[in-house]
Amino acid sequence: MQSIYKWIFLFGFLLFFHGCCGFYLPGSYMRTYSTSDEIYAKVNSLTSIETELPFSYYSLPYCRPQDGIKKSAENLGELLMGDQIDNSPYRFHMNMNESVYLCTTKGLNENEVKLLNQRTRDLYQVNMILDNLPAMRYVNQNGATVQWTGFPVGYAPTDKNRNEDYIINHLRFRVLIHEYEGSGVEIIGTGEEGMGVISEADKKKASGFEIVGFEVYPCSIKYDPDKMSKLKMYDRIDPVNCPSELNKLQVIREQERVTFTYEVEFVKSQIRWPSRWDAYLKMEGARVHWFSILNSLMVIFFLAGIVFVIFLRTVRRDLTRYEELDKEAQAQMNEELSGWKLVVGDVFREPECSKLLCVMIGDGVQILGMAAVTIVFAALGFMSPASRGMLLTGMIILYLFLGIAAGYAGVRMWRTIKGTSEGWRSLSWSIACFFPGIVFIILSALNFLLWGSKSTGAIPISLYFILFSLWFCISVPLTLLGGFLGTRSEAIQYPVRTNQIPREIPARKYPSWLLVLGAGTLPFGTLFIELFFILSSIWLGRFYYVFGFLLIVLSMLIVVCAEVSLVLTYMHLCVEDWRWWWKAFYASGSVALYVFLYSINYLVFDLKSLSGPVSAIVYLGYSLIIAVAIMLSTGTVGFLTSFYFVHYLFSSVKID
Repeated sequence: MQSIYKWIFLFGFLLFFHGCCGFYLPGSYMRTYSTSDEIYAKVNSLTSIETELPFSYYSLPYCRPQDGIKKSAENLGELLMGDQIDNSPYRFHMNMNESVYLCTTKGLNENEVKLLNQRTRDLYQVNMILDNLPAMRYVNQNGATVQWTGFPVGYAPTDKNRNEDYIINHLRFRVLIHEYEGSGVEIIGTGEEGMGVISEADKKKASGFEIVGFEVYPCSIKYDPDKMSKLKMYDRIDPVNCPSELNKLQVIREQERVTFTYEVEFVKSQIRWPSRWDAYLKMEGARVHWFSILNSLMVIFFLAGIVFVIFLRTVRRDLTRYEELDKEAQAQMNEELSGWKLVVGDVFREPECSKLLCVMIGDGVQILGMAAVTIVFAALGFMSPASRGMLLTGMIILYLFLGIAAGYAGVRMWRTIKGTSEGWRSLSWSIACFFPGIVFIILSALNFLLWGSKSTGAIPISLYFILFSLWFCISVPLTLLGGFLGTRSEAIQYPVRTNQIPREIPARKYPSWLLVLGAGTLPFGTLFIELFFILSSIWLGRFYYVFGFLLIVLSMLIVVCAEVSLVLTYMHLCVEDWRWWWKAFYASGSVALYVFLYSINYLVFDLKSLSGPVSAIVYLGYSLIIAVAIMLSTGTVGFLTSFYFVHYLFSSVKID
């Protein structure tokens, strides 16, 4: 046994020593190229912030590869996000500047013209990828340089007298390269090419040029189709200058033949390969983002501190007072008893819809665990944007395997409430089906709309079967296993007995649910600034990579949800309202209502350009899924905190 520990220690030491030379975690395996090596660019789905409906690149009349269209291997997350990565005819030779002819199309028919005009007016972007780097475009807006990924399908004229649009048919690529000479830096990659390490033995093989930047400058040029069609694909042409006159641009018109060309320039850069994603991860308004988050955290800390101090003093005073009363005459004590001690015989009475409550608690534990582990790994750099779809794939895998925690939490709470394990199988099945069922219903409804629009955002039938198989073969058995473990765990014993006849709850001037709904504003205050950046990254195509801040916000959200629910539970008990179970859940879970309302506000004021009812319905559908997940996770935090608080409170006083 000791020899095994020695070998484990030795392996760990060697692994640590091996990585001490310096390593790079986020990203993909570094690839170097020699001069004149062929490099092919790939194309992703066409995207637009106007419609949020992705479409295939080859749904438009673009040039196709000589060997046919071949789809790249895509992970689960990429498929769910609507990515469709294909090969393209754009071929470069490392460190060789060239101007190349691609193809000349046949005369555009009516459908192609209509589709090109629609994609142009909807501001669709062409997304190209070279060595796992998205194409970046720099645009001058109001005197400032703004960076975007991708380039537009075409230009719509600003002159109202002109109704014709112009297609982008010439691309100027600027590829930034860094000469790599095997400098002893150990590279560990976790990207789409898999994990790998450049060792000492591979230094000579790794020497060459590495791609550290990919920029594109699109323009429209009207060529002579008869002259250009005599050329073959990849024939060299003379460099061209992008015209500014409208009569020299390629118009989108029926029977018009479009010629596609490109030129590439390789520029040596001092940017090293581990830093090549820095240009993509620069967020607009970074200073406002950081100071806003810091200010929000300070305010929340201050409010939470005040609530916590007041709460501690109040409870301590009540406990001291009741302890003293117990020592006095019994008659005097009974006369002066008031508040939460009067509901001692009802505080642990079974709530309404107790099975549903246990199901939501189980799913809440599962979602919260998934979110926490994902954000921790992302903050440590394991969820790099260079690895497309890894974040969503990781979340799904974590959710599946955390079914064991969901089954355990739900069944143990069921056993506590009912006092028996009877019915735990039915409860475990309900836990396994509740949240996935909601997601399935919403996604199926959205999928019919996306199928009708012929969008690549629609989930293929094959992917439905894959997701169903993963759920049925992993999540369901683990949930049942967790439920079985919940039946074998020690039951939580109530410190007091429950009366047979329920106590009458005194009438109140205002409904208690109004206070419960209002309680969600404080947790929402910790979340709404970060929520803006998350929504912008999802719907405006921006990269989100400040997971360290998101981890802090998640921690603060959990603390505030726990405190808010705890304080409201105490307030309800003080007015002799013993029906605290669901109110404790929704006191913190009501933050989801404000998240959904904020999503609607974001749709109205920040996504003004979103066109069409399909786009709005898709946006609201995904926002509803997010809101339900937030309600279950935050509600679970509030309920469990309140439950253990009530249990501690009534076990800390002497009850006669």
